[in-house]
Amino acid sequence: MAALTPISRKPVSFYVPTVAAGGAVAGMFVGTAQGSTLLGIVGGALIMAAAAYVLTQIIKAETPGRWGLAILCAVAGFALGGLPAGLIGAAFGWFFGWFSFWLYEGRYRAYLAPYLTPGQVLWHYTFRVICGAILVFLITPIIVVMPLSFNAQDFFTFTPEMLRFDPAGYSIKHYEDFFTNSDWQGALANSVKIAPAATLLSVSFGTLAAIGLSQAHVPFRRAIMAILISPMIVPLIISAAGMYFFYSRIGLQGTYLGVVLAHAALGIPFVIITVTATLVGFDNSLTRAAANMGANPVTTFFRVQMPLILPGVISGGLFAFITSFDEVVVVLFVGSAGQKTLPWQMFTGLREQISPTILAVATILVIISIGLLTVVELLRRRSERLRGMSPG
Repeated sequence: MAALTPISRKPVSFYVPTVAAGGAVAGMFVGTAQGSTLLGIVGGALIMAAAAYVLTQIIKAETPGRWGLAILCAVAGFALGGLPAGLIGAAFGWFFGWFSFWLYEGRYRAYLAPYLTPGQVLWHYTFRVICGAILVFLITPIIVVMPLSFNAQDFFTFTPEMLRFDPAGYSIKHYEDFFTNSDWQGALANSVKIAPAATLLSVSFGTLAAIGLSQAHVPFRRAIMAILISPMIVPLIISAAGMYFFYSRIGLQGTYLGVVLAHAALGIPFVIITVTATLVGFDNSLTRAAANMGANPVTTFFRVQMPLILPGVISGGLFAFITSFDEVVVVLFVGSAGQKTLPWQMFTGLREQISPTILAVATILVIISIGLLTVVELLRRRSERLRGMSPG
């Protein structure tokens, strides 16, 4: 990490326009919500530019200034849209108060190399803003779904009671419906039966294929790899139609085994890619050393290779599990009413009847996914510590 650089006050002509640009972006969202985007942009820019000047040139105390701006923005937001808008306004005020002093005092250079040019500093933070904007764009639909799952009404939109934070507008009845409805529980049971079995097959075959294709002496490695990962490239509807005609000929269409094999075929490419990426940094001299010490290939695999490539195997298994658990197109072709999975039931709920229980199911799946990803990250860090790649 670069040494801390001395704090230097920046001119008004630098930080006030920058804060005004940020205020214009925030004002765009506020103005759009109020029905006047242009007015919001202009108003946000002017208000935040004035706030930045007053905070840094007149008040000059960061903590009182930030609290004061947060309170003013909270009052303005409450006047425009009630309590939710007031909370958002307080967050905006607190952020822009910090942002103004961050720019004014030059703290944005504190942890950067002192020899960086202004253009390089600008690109450093622009790149992070772009990444943050992409992240917000990706997770916003997920964040919106979660509070909607507690809607007391059978709607897919926020009701006035929810926007006012009225307890009467919130309920767990959709979760109760999921855990008590026989259709949902039957679909969940089918998914729990199918996804682990498909994941086990995907991990077994995918890991062996990745290890085999990582050997330099294997002929036609590129062609074999292209064939094995083709289910990721070929449109899913084509794969589903092909599986339907093939499985119907051999008697697996509409059976539990047929769905498991179909989902395993979709999950194998993910396992191959993640395990192959892990094997790129694998030291093959370890396997040769194990063989010189008398270990047979099976012992070498489980005692030497597997502990080191385990993060890639688990990551691939996670992707395979999620692929099977969330897949709906293939199961519609290959499965039958007896193999109706959770995504199939969700699709039915959208097509035949608008069931807000789908929102509760989506929230549960998001929580499960977060838990699985957390476990994978902990295992990855543990593997790095064992390999000496990171401190304990």
